[in-house]
Amino acid sequence: SPRQTCLYRCANDHTTEMIFSADAEIPVAWGCKQCSLEGALLDVEGKQAFETELPKAPRTHFEMLLERRSREELEELLTERLGELKARRARGQADATNS
Repeated sequence: SPRQTCLYRCANDHTTEMIFSADAEIPVAWGCKQCSLEGALLDVEGKQAFETELPKAPRTHFEMLLERRSREELEELLTERLGELKARRARGQADATNS
């Protein structure tokens, strides 16, 4: 049966090529094979065929953390927690040698 090739582009600029039957209804969006974001259908000129808002790449936990705390605050917290961990380990070693 006759086929048609359709191209989709995601927000990360990856292009996904899909082959559909010539009489199939072509979806305006398709999941990217590389990053799983939704890609928009492209026209023959390589431009987005329909005006649809593509979802943005999901934020990482680290990006969300940086929205709440500065790098300086994070460094200070890390130093504080590492100090507590070292102190706790030192107490544990001292307890083990006294037994």
